[in-house]
Amino acid sequence: MTSSNERTNDTGIQEGAGLSRRDFLVRGGSMLALLAMIDSPLFARMAGAADDGEVIPFLDRPPATPDAAVKAYGELNRLDWQKLTQWITPNDQFFTVSHYNRPVIRPEEYKLELTGLVKNPKTFTLAELKRRPRQEVVFTLECAGNHGFEWFTGGIGTAKWAGTPLAPLLKEAGLKPEGLEVIFFGADAGDEEVRSVKMRQEFSRSLSVPDALRPEVLLCYEMNGEPLPQEHGFPVRLIVPGWYGVANVKWLSRVDVTDRRWAGRFMTRDYVTIREEVQPDGRTVWTQKVVGPARVKSVTARVVYRGGPYQIEGAAWGGLIDRVEVRVDSGPWVPATITRGNEQYFAWKLWSLDWTDPAPGEHTITSRAVDRQGNIQPAADDPLLTKKHTYWESNGQITRRILLPFF
Repeated sequence: MTSSNERTNDTGIQEGAGLSRRDFLVRGGSMLALLAMIDSPLFARMAGAADDGEVIPFLDRPPATPDAAVKAYGELNRLDWQKLTQWITPNDQFFTVSHYNRPVIRPEEYKLELTGLVKNPKTFTLAELKRRPRQEVVFTLECAGNHGFEWFTGGIGTAKWAGTPLAPLLKEAGLKPEGLEVIFFGADAGDEEVRSVKMRQEFSRSLSVPDALRPEVLLCYEMNGEPLPQEHGFPVRLIVPGWYGVANVKWLSRVDVTDRRWAGRFMTRDYVTIREEVQPDGRTVWTQKVVGPARVKSVTARVVYRGGPYQIEGAAWGGLIDRVEVRVDSGPWVPATITRGNEQYFAWKLWSLDWTDPAPGEHTITSRAVDRQGNIQPAADDPLLTKKHTYWESNGQITRRILLPFF
């Protein structure tokens, strides 16, 4: 064990109290190119001030969003992980994704239809929905494509959603016994072509009747105590806690109960995870499954220096999280401390780990979450991920690279 005033770093150079950072860089030899970054304008721009400390920038910053992605999905407004200082994500920092247009709907003109295999079809105005019993849920909503692309690493946020539960409306309308599926249509629409048939299609997703009747599923009209922002589905959107973002239909216009599975674009041709799966007898089969409930996941958000040990901080979500473990370089997995959100089922848990006396230079930091059912966030080389041929549901362990200066 070396003292804090004199120790040997990874390059074999003894660091003493009288050795300046500039001297260390010069004497560091092979590390000079890396550590010179500390004194560069780039370092100054990338490093930010935390609420009570200095954020050390990661080396693996995501690239800019490609123009093609902006054209396809609109401005995504990705979360900057290194600025994660709040459990609740402010509305203006919450990511946005859309597949068609983003309709502007006047609240006094809004109507929600409840149709299909129900005994009493109904139509609700926004005022009528607001007069019904109000319910809140804190829910971390993640895009199913988050971390599926190198540039898309902030498609997630946590908000307090408020609205009225869906289940009572379905029961009051009188679900018919033959009703098996509930389809949710948004007011956003676009032109589609299927087998040479051109058509105008609304965005749509469906849930089974049992899933739609879950008590936490909401017809949501508030986000963090404010009216739902237009880009997040004003006046009303569906909130399905625990499911990926695609199931949370925005600009909700119609709810339809049907007797068969829905086969719209976002159920059968898009947001479908394709995998090779090995059977017990060794055969490999291909599977195609609709994106649904979120998978257990965590990420290292930032490293903060506050004058003592460095703090490695992050978030974990995707079910009821039992614990989070962190590994630095090739060391052992070390348990982190959950600091916020442990009492919430559908919201992320914020976690922290003291990183005491790390050596200057480049390091890797990896985290993994484990839920209460024993599901472990898979490693990047796990067959569950390597045999996945689509970018949806990318919940592998994420390794961040960081360069620590010598102070």
